[in-house]
Amino acid sequence: MSADPGDDPHVRLLLGAYVLDALDAEETCRVARHLQLCDACARDYVEVAEASALLALLRAEDLRE
Repeated sequence: MSADPGDDPHVRLLLGAYVLDALDAEETCRVARHLQLCDACARDYVEVAEASALLALLRAEDLRE
């Protein structure tokens, strides 16, 4: 990986949707490509993915509190 993502703008705003598999095919490919090139966005992706996994462990009652 490189610290320089090239000409592709950062994809931080798309990471939540990417983790939830809610992007269309074109956006999914764009984010996946960018994550291979950008250390900063790759780190953010790991954080978003971990947060999503932790939220999935909660019960509905836990979320209402």
